[in-house]
Amino acid sequence: MGIASDAARDIADVAAVEIISSAAVHLMSAAAVKIGLAEDEATGHYQDLDEARKLIASLAGLVTAASPEVGNEHARSLRDGLRTLQLAFAEALPFPDEPGRAPGEKWTGRVS
Repeated sequence: MGIASDAARDIADVAAVEIISSAAVHLMSAAAVKIGLAEDEATGHYQDLDEARKLIASLAGLVTAASPEVGNEHARSLRDGLRTLQLAFAEALPFPDEPGRAPGEKWTGRVS
């Protein structure tokens, strides 16, 4: 139980805004890779738009729910990162999504 107790104590010392921000950064990083913004030496890039769509939608839900709780400064940064990913996703698509059907738009409204 010592390791579990130490982990619980470590988590107890971290502010909620830091945990939320950390989760958002992980989702943002993974989405950027899946959109194809990271380069692979063999193929030139990674891309899996279906996976990126899921990650962006999840990020949008987190950002929307967390924004009132984390304060304006943190919320603005999270929303900016989300919007950037939504625009990069739209740019990567061979054909645009219908209005309101792009990832995360259920929570954010139309992104253009």
